[in-house]
Amino acid sequence: MPLMPGAARTGSIVIVCAAVVLALTTACSGERSSATGQTLPELEPLAAVGAGEGRLNLVAWAGYAEDGSNNRDADWVTPFEQQTGCQTEVTLGNTSDEMVRLMRSGNYDGVSASGDATLRLIYAGDVAPVNTSLVPNYEDISSFLKDKSWNSVDGQMYGIPHGWGANLLMYNIEVVRDAPNSWAAVFDDADRYKGKVTAYDSPIYIADAALYLSKTKPALGIEDPYSLTGEQLDAAVELLEKQRMNIGEYWSDYTKEVQAFESGASVIGTTWQVIANTIGARNKVQVNTVLPKEGSTGWSDTWMISSTAAHPNCMYKWMDWISSPEVNAQAAEFFGEAPANVKACEHTTEPDFCDIYHATDAGFAAKIHYWTTPQKDCVDGTGDDCTTYDEWTARWQQIKG
Repeated sequence: MPLMPGAARTGSIVIVCAAVVLALTTACSGERSSATGQTLPELEPLAAVGAGEGRLNLVAWAGYAEDGSNNRDADWVTPFEQQTGCQTEVTLGNTSDEMVRLMRSGNYDGVSASGDATLRLIYAGDVAPVNTSLVPNYEDISSFLKDKSWNSVDGQMYGIPHGWGANLLMYNIEVVRDAPNSWAAVFDDADRYKGKVTAYDSPIYIADAALYLSKTKPALGIEDPYSLTGEQLDAAVELLEKQRMNIGEYWSDYTKEVQAFESGASVIGTTWQVIANTIGARNKVQVNTVLPKEGSTGWSDTWMISSTAAHPNCMYKWMDWISSPEVNAQAAEFFGEAPANVKACEHTTEPDFCDIYHATDAGFAAKIHYWTTPQKDCVDGTGDDCTTYDEWTARWQQIKG
């Protein structure tokens, strides 16, 4: 996810690389094939959690690792430091691409990665598989967030889910009076709101167009919006180029979408529930959100441990801490997303918070196609002729001009 202002296979091979310490080990030159045919570095998860190393360096979305400096009522880092002795430094990542670059520097122990970054990190060997038995709170993570295509390979988890949400359709009810329930409002019918349509600024947004086409043009054969052949990608790009003529502005910083709706510059487009809540609380304009009949894309963020983590014990302690019911509730409520831990709903300050975000609603979650990094070996397992994220990035630049 983009910037929100303050608002890890058990085996017998053990070859220790110079950059990896303690029990987190890496087979430096070994590879194995996944079920999709792609190669994975041979990495071993931590065998046991020992004493903390006294330090932890994280890359995180703003709002995920708060220490009270942005809001004195939002601090779950300081108690973690006091309990574990792991002095924590957080570097904010503004985009998934930036997070990938930061993790490849080798300076960080872990990252709160979104699905458009996770497979890039996994297949490049930047992150290690996670021994979930060493994270007691993993047991209470929603089942629909475990062992998924964006956070696991061949049944091996590569992280601990943090929070999730849907990319919704939002509209100004004073301007858009027909209460749309389809993404057609921002695609085929977007010219009705020419210059006042908004969309998420990222190559992963191509999946939104692909999802819409999967329902409206079934002859294209799109089964998964992140598993597109060249022809299918062309069709999605064509739709987005048509949409581009009606876009007033793209957004990645949520405050800019708030401002655009409040000023009237935008009247309809893709959004998150937290944005709609922010606009509603400010009461300058009336908006509504809907999960369209075609379903939606969305995100599920995952705490992942670096394959060269200098402080692996502290990172495991952090993953258990942030996924605990009380802390997961604090983080989710502060950020504005559904918590991953089902027991977190017992600890939110707003009694109806989890209802608003559908936190334990498996039916709602099933309508979401969570961000997953496009790969040549199709992430839905259907073949090896899919387009890659690099190709999506190039096409996105083409769309925006």
